[in-house]
Amino acid sequence: MANPDRFRVGLVQMRCTIDPEDNMARAVAGVRDAAGRGAGIVCLPELFRTQYFCQREDPELFELAEPIPGPTTERFAALARECSAALVVSLFERRAAGLYHNTAVVIDADGTLRGRYRKMHIPDDPLYYEKFYFTPGDLGFLAFDTRPGRIGTLVCWDQWYPEAARLTALAGAEVLFYPTAIGWHPSEKAEHGAAQRAAWQTIQRAHAIANGVYVVAVNRVGHEGPADGGLEFWGTSFVADPLGVTLAEGSQTDEAVLVVDCDRRRLEDVRRNWPFLRDRRIDAYAGLERRLRD
Repeated sequence: MANPDRFRVGLVQMRCTIDPEDNMARAVAGVRDAAGRGAGIVCLPELFRTQYFCQREDPELFELAEPIPGPTTERFAALARECSAALVVSLFERRAAGLYHNTAVVIDADGTLRGRYRKMHIPDDPLYYEKFYFTPGDLGFLAFDTRPGRIGTLVCWDQWYPEAARLTALAGAEVLFYPTAIGWHPSEKAEHGAAQRAAWQTIQRAHAIANGVYVVAVNRVGHEGPADGGLEFWGTSFVADPLGVTLAEGSQTDEAVLVVDCDRRRLEDVRRNWPFLRDRRIDAYAGLERRLRD
């Protein structure tokens, strides 16, 4: 008999090639693998259909964008029905001429499009020129009801913001999914690589602890860009439980499909013993909406 307190999440950590159809085929295979092992919700990496195109500013690359609903959501809706699994799918959304978003869609296990989250925090760093392509999200921080449970999704750079995790948890999300494309500048890896990756894991484990939720981060792997530069994506997709314990972690270099059990009783137990949501001083947080209190 199925246990309503338990569900499984699937993470498809993949290498992205220059061929979108190849990427789609391997993403589909990863979803089928995870669902075949019991995953009720499966998450793909950020912008998995292509290599990470934001390494340069090129107006031609807007041609990669697509509407939602559109060809990719239709394909994954059919896959969700086939596998009886909910999906978190990251897309380059064409909303209108000249208006584009970095968007994660949530498709339920029956193929229904439950909603979309538009990436709120948009970086502009060397080889991460996302402000050229993406308009900041305008839908807020959301949670979506799926067959396995209520989930929230944020995207990559959102990982560093406690406010985003908090507001998504306050919307009722039991799991925070983070489709991700993060890695090293190869020239910096030797000096800063270990610290950067540790900081990335630590901040997300902290979101799990502070909000009493599961956190699922799904990254890509491999080198993309010029051989003497580009980005080396560090993989290491992982799941943290509501106490910040890492339940599973992918390779730094290889593709992987991870399937991890989650338990609502664990969430309930942690929140009862560490009742951070109860003890928040909601009367005393004025000023958070300001850039700096100077």
